[in-house]
Amino acid sequence: MIITVTMNPAIDKTIEIDELLPGGLNRIKKVEYDAGGKGINVSKTIHELGGSSIAVGFLGGNAGKTIESVLNAWGIQNDFIWVEGETRTNTKVYENSGALTELNEPGPKISSEQQEELVKKLEGYANDKALFVLAGSIPHGVDKKIYAEITERVHAKGAKVLMDADGELFRNALEKKPDIIKPNRMELEEYYGFDYRVSTEELLEAARKLQGQGIWTVAVSMGKSGAMMVREGFEVKCPALSVKAHSTVGAGDAMVAALAYAWENNLGNEETVRLCMAASAGAVTTIGTKPPARAVVDELMQQVVMERL
Repeated sequence: MIITVTMNPAIDKTIEIDELLPGGLNRIKKVEYDAGGKGINVSKTIHELGGSSIAVGFLGGNAGKTIESVLNAWGIQNDFIWVEGETRTNTKVYENSGALTELNEPGPKISSEQQEELVKKLEGYANDKALFVLAGSIPHGVDKKIYAEITERVHAKGAKVLMDADGELFRNALEKKPDIIKPNRMELEEYYGFDYRVSTEELLEAARKLQGQGIWTVAVSMGKSGAMMVREGFEVKCPALSVKAHSTVGAGDAMVAALAYAWENNLGNEETVRLCMAASAGAVTTIGTKPPARAVVDELMQQVVMERL
């Protein structure tokens, strides 16, 4: 059982224009709306891959009702806590050049009581067959140790945790040893205090260090440079697949979904890597934050090249 946790969901509004003119008139060519937020994106991709999950988190207002309706239409089970205020809308502006400008709203404020209500709800799902996906930002009012707290409390019931976050959320959660993590290059650089763009070899050493501290899987996304995965006795690097990119937003979420799906289905190391690379590459070919079709992922899996490290 996979439970995705999205504390700060959003309606993703994707706008396409020729060129952004700050302070001037911008004519929109196309607009797409998606139910979003990292955990929700993970649930959508898991569904497209043929798996299932339960989407949990906070929703509010008409935007929240829209997200719930979209998930229900997809057939994705959800169990959100309803709060006052309006779930945010995040606007992404794409230019012909490939440049991306993002305008993210803050979302509703969450009380300490609502935070505890969510943690208790998650504990109710926790058992030795459960994987919790903790992904993305947190709304106002939520403690930055929340992912660490959830990890500790669901671990106590035998559950596993897959974490995809940055900054203090990432740093605090690592103290409780999540089972799977998917940092990107910048997140690892920040965590280890590098003030320059590190080499692939330095990234590998950083991933090895984290894996050696008790984290089962460290998957590092490196954008156009591909990705690497480090597990005990298994270390590989893969170049990025050559696809016609439309949007890089959601590529990391698709990789997280593939990691969760692979865990749920007991896939081997190499098949897990192929699925991760293919799902991530497939995601950049879609419009907005839509997940890649399973047929596209299956085709791309055949193109994955692995280099043992």
